[in-house]
Amino acid sequence: MKKLLLFAMTLLLFSFGNPALLLHQNEATVSHLEPEGIGVGDKAPNFNLKNIDGKEYSFDNITDANGDKPKGYIVVFTCNTCPYAQANEQRLIDLHATYAPKGYPVVAIQPNDPVQKPGDSFEAMKKNAKEKDFPFLYLFDEKQEVFPKYGATKTPEVFLVDADLILRYHGAIDDSPRNADSVDEKFVEKAIEAIEAGKDPATKTTKAVGCGIKSA
Repeated sequence: MKKLLLFAMTLLLFSFGNPALLLHQNEATVSHLEPEGIGVGDKAPNFNLKNIDGKEYSFDNITDANGDKPKGYIVVFTCNTCPYAQANEQRLIDLHATYAPKGYPVVAIQPNDPVQKPGDSFEAMKKNAKEKDFPFLYLFDEKQEVFPKYGATKTPEVFLVDADLILRYHGAIDDSPRNADSVDEKFVEKAIEAIEAGKDPATKTTKAVGCGIKSA
């Protein structure tokens, strides 16, 4: 019995004291937690989602404010209920008003499960868009299949995609997630300006600050 106990203690000490074994265990954990999604330079997944007007849209039939094929797409995962999303609604309206005529329309996608968040139902989306007079597409990721392909975890969260559907910027709209009056740096606007100048955005990724996406 003493020999068995001594053997068990030795094995336990070896497991916890062996750096190589610990590293292997940590790597396995990190790999398991690594999120699905795309990074800057990757091609953005296409989609076919219902808009609040009842029509379905994808990169194949979205146009800019002039009715032309866009130079890029300001894809943003957002919703009705999150305070951060609400604080950015006017900023999305302004972005679309400024950049859709220049070839960069806002494409908003609502990813939340309405069972978890009734205020994010399709009917609630239509009501909110009408009240706020959204000029952009407001699509419903009803089956919750699109946001995981992008790796979106927050609302709001921006994926700026160019004409070739390559992700050029990912993260926040600007550096003030709640207060529009405190904005110092407009990440999305600067990224579009860089693309228009034939350059890579100086800031390619930032941390998206918002509410976690509610899955079924």
